[in-house]
Amino acid sequence: MVTADYGHGERFRDSQFLVFANRLLSGLLAVVALRLISRTPHRAPAFEYTWSSLSNVLSSWCQYEALLYVSFPTQVLAKACKIIPVMLMGKLVSRKSYRWDEYATAALISAGTSTFLLASESDEHATSAAATTLSGAALLAGYMAFDAFTSTWQSVLFTRHGVTTLQMMAGTSVLSCVLTVAAQLEQGSLPAAVAFACRHPQFLMHLGLLSVCSTIGQLVIFQTIARFGSVTFIIIMTVRQAFAILLSCLIYQHRVPPLGYLGVAVVFLALFLRIYLGQRMRQQPRTGRPSG
Repeated sequence: MVTADYGHGERFRDSQFLVFANRLLSGLLAVVALRLISRTPHRAPAFEYTWSSLSNVLSSWCQYEALLYVSFPTQVLAKACKIIPVMLMGKLVSRKSYRWDEYATAALISAGTSTFLLASESDEHATSAAATTLSGAALLAGYMAFDAFTSTWQSVLFTRHGVTTLQMMAGTSVLSCVLTVAAQLEQGSLPAAVAFACRHPQFLMHLGLLSVCSTIGQLVIFQTIARFGSVTFIIIMTVRQAFAILLSCLIYQHRVPPLGYLGVAVVFLALFLRIYLGQRMRQQPRTGRPSG
């Protein structure tokens, strides 16, 4: 949407408004659903949603801003290497401990996915991107840190207070909506964004479709974090990137270099080792769990 032309060559540049619209729809739907169908009492204090909402907004901002400074390969590597930061954030925030094999397989999944993604992308995309700068690297680091904290803190709320998916969605989305609209009002960009949407009905239709898809995605994300935890969620998202491109290559008959297939093999090996070693650890007598 930020690269498409609307009307007479006009382009929409306010990424914060896109985040605001997404959170507005998901927040409204979650609140209405809670009123109509939910009977579960809300035990989590409202202020505890503030931390994940703030980190969610900051991670989105860092991600969008980093696109102006970092090269395409750097973006790909960052998206494929979020498993380790999430594990470290879990140790820091919720005092979780992980075995050495969990760290090792997480590193293998990140390495295999990065290899496949970089090998599958064309040289044209890689060379046309802006060069990586210190500012871009800092923004990318901020994106990874805030994104890791968001899913970790949401996992803490699910465990600590037993909140439901709809409660998490309502609390996070409403507060994120408040934060983004406050930032837009302070910057004075909200009236221009609304005027652009009113001038271009096609943009408004695209915005509605984007918001609906984002809302469905948030439901799946929160349900996954609630049932399996933040680390499993990040692993799923990381592997999904590789499989999405692999499926696209198979459907549209794009060429995948041998290095790309090696990356896929590493991912499969890492997933197999993670499942196999995890089952072996669960079968052993629990005389002690090595932490890392």
